[in-house]
Amino acid sequence: MRTVYLGTSTFAAAVLRRLANSPHRPGLVISRPDSPQGRGRRLQPPPVVVAAHELGLAVAQPGSLSEPGALELIAAADPEFLCVCAYGELIREPLLSRHPILNVHPSLLPRWRGAAPIERAILAGDESTGVCIMRLTAGLDSGPVCLSERTPILPTDDYGSLAARLARLGGELLVRALDEQPECLAQDDGAATYAEKLEPGERRLDPAEAVQTQLRRVRALSPHIGAYLEAPDGSRLSVWEAQVRDGRLEPVTVQPAGGRRMAYADYLRGRRA
Repeated sequence: MRTVYLGTSTFAAAVLRRLANSPHRPGLVISRPDSPQGRGRRLQPPPVVVAAHELGLAVAQPGSLSEPGALELIAAADPEFLCVCAYGELIREPLLSRHPILNVHPSLLPRWRGAAPIERAILAGDESTGVCIMRLTAGLDSGPVCLSERTPILPTDDYGSLAARLARLGGELLVRALDEQPECLAQDDGAATYAEKLEPGERRLDPAEAVQTQLRRVRALSPHIGAYLEAPDGSRLSVWEAQVRDGRLEPVTVQPAGGRRMAYADYLRGRRA
């Protein structure tokens, strides 16, 4: 099957690696432009671009899919399917009508449509989540679902471990969808919930919250964003790992503002010195 792959994130890079090692190896990979990263704000390529170069795949990074040049590049690849995963830009007409499009979405649709389905599932205390392969439509993650598979959210899972598991599952399901081309069934719009983009204020750990809510916040934001505790002087202590002890949240791995990650016990010793 001739495919073109559109993706940007680390999650999307893992799905790309599985697709590239299948009979549906993409003839072209489309990703977002390089962006400033880190303290030095140097331009860095998206994870999908790095993976595509390692895999020897042709790559393009248009500023927008609406650019005529981007549409021409995709048309020249003559795909039978476009495969989309965490691309980072809404796909609109005329591209929607030109090719059948399969989208890899890390939730059990219609639950958690939107930008942050993995984080929202952990924050909500869901016992399980999964991956859906859906036909892309103009609505927000509302297209008909072709394949889906459930996986438990373990008490030890944080975003990193759960996302890695879902990415492996997503790659397998995408290849299977291209192999089998199963019937796609409409979602129940009445049961939809929405995974809104995470706001900066949601990173703050509030001691007044239930301890399990605080723990889920740490897990949902690690290792990519980070929850934090606010000190009386207004400084922030990022909390990357925590546990519940004697009914209270106890940080395990932390990072002071401008510092490195360290064990919480070492941080406390440094404060006393």
